[in-house]
Amino acid sequence: MARNPIRDQVAIVGLGSTGFSRDADGRSSKALACEASIRAIRDAGLEAADIDGLVGAAEPGGPQPYAMSAALGLPGVTHFSNPTPVAIFALVDAMNAIFSGACETVLLYFPYLRLPWNSRSAAADPFRRGQTLGVMPAPESVNAAAAYAAWASRYIHEFGATREDFGRVALNGRANAARNPLAAMKAPLSMEGYLGARMIREPLCMLDMDVPVDGADAFVLTTTERARKITRNPVVIHAASVGLVGDNDEDQLRSLERHGQHVVVESLRAKSDLWLDDMDVFFPYDGFSIITLGWIENFGWCKPGGAGRFLQAHWDEKEGRVMINGRVPINPHGGSLSEGATRGSGHLREAVMQLRGDAGERQVADARTALIGCGGFFFNSQGAILRRL
Repeated sequence: MARNPIRDQVAIVGLGSTGFSRDADGRSSKALACEASIRAIRDAGLEAADIDGLVGAAEPGGPQPYAMSAALGLPGVTHFSNPTPVAIFALVDAMNAIFSGACETVLLYFPYLRLPWNSRSAAADPFRRGQTLGVMPAPESVNAAAAYAAWASRYIHEFGATREDFGRVALNGRANAARNPLAAMKAPLSMEGYLGARMIREPLCMLDMDVPVDGADAFVLTTTERARKITRNPVVIHAASVGLVGDNDEDQLRSLERHGQHVVVESLRAKSDLWLDDMDVFFPYDGFSIITLGWIENFGWCKPGGAGRFLQAHWDEKEGRVMINGRVPINPHGGSLSEGATRGSGHLREAVMQLRGDAGERQVADARTALIGCGGFFFNSQGAILRRL
């Protein structure tokens, strides 16, 4: 086993969320982040004065840590940062800050706001029209959605996959989101509806791509030692990792055989004494449906090219969703395709809720371990294993 002195030493003790929608009544990302943060601090049974670390994952234009500290009235912060969005980057930063002693209790916040580049309604809003994530790629550039469409086509070519293989990812998410009060998209979805959805970039349709939303998630992390004293049900981070390979630009990846997901899986496997047979809940990222197929295969649930058949083999016809071996759900909150494009914070939040036993009608019986594969193929692959103490 690889050296992993931080294993089980940091716990998540507070959760807060605004829920997600296609329009948060014109509220700013700062207002949403503050609401989620206040809920997370209260959920942990703490006060603003207890927070001495602040890690945000705000997109450009979103609230930076210094602004959040002022808005929340935090009296003394000894660590603050704003890692690139996609949740585990920020989680790892918060873990390391606590374990190193830079701070003891971190507020981790993730605000989301529909922006002109990903939402037609946002582009029509004069208050949002000027906000952007920076210079977006030209239409002919193999970046972002274009890259995943290209790799989805390559996947179909190499393995003989069908659009129904992608469709089961979307159907699974929608069926699960129907039981999630925080989710943006709850209307029933059939395979016929999926196949008939508007094509965006062949072979990926509108339902293969995550849903832009307004909302925010927040978490409170502290040492496991302190967590045992302040909460009845701490969830510890057993292992976490990020990963990339040398050729990590969308158009420079050599093949599907080796990319960031493989690095993450190898790292988690080496750091953990838990693996697939130990998992009660599985959270593969679904910013694009092709990413989910990659995580399923690369974690080792099946061989390369076999994710579609794996989903079909473990499909629960009665519930219209996947249940691995009849007991392990995939993204029970609905994932990015139906809960909303939370860049992984929704996956992390639902994992903690499941392990705390707070997931309501979505609850997996006696859930004790959760596996998260977050981010895509290129420069943001990341993952974590959480467990209940």
